[in-house]
Amino acid sequence: MPNTVRLHRVLATSPEKLYRAFLEADALAKWLPPNGFACTVHHLEPKAGGTFKMSFRNFTTGESHAFGGEYVELFPGERLRYTDKFDDPNLPGEMQVTVTLKKVSVGTELEIVQEGVPDVIPLEACYLGWQESLRNLARLVEPEINQ
Repeated sequence: MPNTVRLHRVLATSPEKLYRAFLEADALAKWLPPNGFACTVHHLEPKAGGTFKMSFRNFTTGESHAFGGEYVELFPGERLRYTDKFDDPNLPGEMQVTVTLKKVSVGTELEIVQEGVPDVIPLEACYLGWQESLRNLARLVEPEINQ
């Protein structure tokens, strides 16, 4: 599919912990926004057919953009699929996001496929934003704090 972003990482954590980071509002708000943005989760219903709504605010300009979607599939510790759509009519279309988790000897292999990125968004900008987000994700899920 055109306008597709594919990402791959191996993180030193369990699939279960990584899976939760995609479905808990406070965790998403911490790791998902790229550098320079703050995230507000307005609604999150993490179940098949459930919906979510959040916004990213540019910390420099104060401007924000909202987006939301629906959870299509949820297989704990293994896979999740959801739709994603911007509220801005200048960013049309619905994206499909698939997150796949696989336990490996050193942690979890993470694959993300984001399909249907709006034409006006350069794919290299998506890759840059995702790379920043995934670094934040690693900082959240890799520490093993047991106290």
